[in-house]
Amino acid sequence: MNNPTPPRRPIRELPDELISQIAAGEVVERPASVVRELVDNALDSGASQITVRLVAGGVRLISVEDDGCGILPDELPIALKRHATSKIGNLTDLESVATMGFRGEALAAINSIADCALLSRATGQNHAYLLEGQTGELKPVARALGTTVEVKELFFSTPARRKFLKTDATEQAHCVEAVRRHALARPDVGFAIWADGKLVEQWRRCGERNSLPALEQRLADVLGSEFVERSVWVDFSTSAAPGRPDYAPVIKVWGRAGIPDAARARSDLQFCYVNGRFVRDKVITHAGRSAYEDVLHGQRQPVYALYVELDPTRVDVNVHPTKIEVRFRDSREVHQAVRHAVEAALAAPRAGQTPPAPQPQASAQPVHTVAPPVDEPNKPLAQTSYAQAAMHFEAPMGHRVSDLGALWQISQTAPDTSKPTPPAMPQAAQTWQTPEPARSEAPLPEGDWPLGRAIGQLKGIYILAENAQGLVLVDMHAAHERIVYERLKTQWAAANAAATALPSQPLLIPATFAATALEVATAEAHSATLQLLGLDITPFSGKTLAVRAVPTTLAQGDAVELARSVLAELGQHEASTVIARAHNELLGSMACHGAVRANRRLSLEEMNALLRQMEATERADQCNHGRPTWRPMSLRELDALFMRGR
Repeated sequence: MNNPTPPRRPIRELPDELISQIAAGEVVERPASVVRELVDNALDSGASQITVRLVAGGVRLISVEDDGCGILPDELPIALKRHATSKIGNLTDLESVATMGFRGEALAAINSIADCALLSRATGQNHAYLLEGQTGELKPVARALGTTVEVKELFFSTPARRKFLKTDATEQAHCVEAVRRHALARPDVGFAIWADGKLVEQWRRCGERNSLPALEQRLADVLGSEFVERSVWVDFSTSAAPGRPDYAPVIKVWGRAGIPDAARARSDLQFCYVNGRFVRDKVITHAGRSAYEDVLHGQRQPVYALYVELDPTRVDVNVHPTKIEVRFRDSREVHQAVRHAVEAALAAPRAGQTPPAPQPQASAQPVHTVAPPVDEPNKPLAQTSYAQAAMHFEAPMGHRVSDLGALWQISQTAPDTSKPTPPAMPQAAQTWQTPEPARSEAPLPEGDWPLGRAIGQLKGIYILAENAQGLVLVDMHAAHERIVYERLKTQWAAANAAATALPSQPLLIPATFAATALEVATAEAHSATLQLLGLDITPFSGKTLAVRAVPTTLAQGDAVELARSVLAELGQHEASTVIARAHNELLGSMACHGAVRANRRLSLEEMNALLRQMEATERADQCNHGRPTWRPMSLRELDALFMRGR
């Protein structure tokens, strides 16, 4: 049976009331949306104090008061009209928006679904004026300089939409969160939130907007002092292109990034701002996550508050009605800036700086021999040519990366990269003669050697060390794994090995799979990148791809799943990022195999050598799988265990 033809309806213009309702559906999702829009306008007015009052979670009343420049009496009726704004005047202004609001839709949309009133006193006026949104009545009233916007009975004209709201407590929490996001970006403005007559949150003005102490104080006030204590400062900026005065992509990234130990199961403490505007952007989120790749365990989510500043003409904020999404003209440069900023902040070894090298005595220094242990053969590392090549340039001065006895000597002398590395000797013939560091029995100086001096080993797994604060427990395998991994990465980059293709293994029978048009196009466009990764993916037909070779180290894995994941990465991110990630994963596997194993007995000299290397190694607080490498235990905690002083 054929479906009946629907009656033809003429094309006509919608009435203004219905247009306003449609706009309200896009802009106003819940009371928090109204709060966000009104606080945006208050900030644009130059306010230094903003007060938000809520009744019934914002459904009954939302009032936003500010002490900004105010609105002139003859402009108040225009403010409630659609697309009426003082922020922009032409297309050029729209392409370089520097204010929080700019569309001129918010007040008109809110007025169409609620009882709205504007009370404002502008600069130079003797008294304020009150405008009733529903009637348009304008009358003089008393008020100090600034503006108050009252929104009563939200969704009164659309009762069906009110049924979709949650409980009053939930809606109030969303409103508080909306103000909190603004407060994190504006330490120069004080905020107060009243709910049902009670003060629920207050953040006082901390100082100037671009003042670092003011921002740190605001972060502590809003997110808690624990966030500041368990985070590191981020301060990074790119430079203009040399010789290109017409092209200066200067990007500044600053804020605080949480240490890996502060990671959470959810991503609810990730705040990103672009030119002072809170956004949820995939580019910035991915860049932040990428910076934590080597230091987070499992699916833990990092915490951070990052502020990105760039030329307004290089970012489009006119993407989403809620203005929470943006689009960058060059997302790659923003991704790289954010990632490098966070990586640089996390790279500094929090265990301490490199200690002064002890001076060995040439005449009285005993020489000891450290042979590779029988229970820790490095056979898994030496089975692949790729591993052998990496070990070749990783072993300056003829030392193996897993030889703890050589760590001290390596740390004293910078390797000469201009000279060719001597070929590795057969493992059975290797003998390591290293000057033994002088053993000191003097008390540890205050503030010297943050990880302290080794005093023993527990069960062949943990190193016990004594420092000025108390006891330090070190997981020797995790710590040595990070040291080896960072050294491999550094010398891999120094050898420019990223230009060398990974060794691949051809498949006896190519693995074919049905591919989307995007996957086929990505495989064809990035064929050279796939070759560098050791992958040979070619079109088998118009809608089918064939995997003909995979990296040697992943030969036993699922070739189709590997191909799909790599193509998805290449489709979303730049080729260099994917290549670097693949190299790092392989180097991380090599470092895990090359690190010292559990149940290996170490001498005090080897333990101290490991501790000194940790203090000089980037990201030494976590292994490359994200597990912690050391934990402190203060004397106060030890005293509490034995109830000393009670």
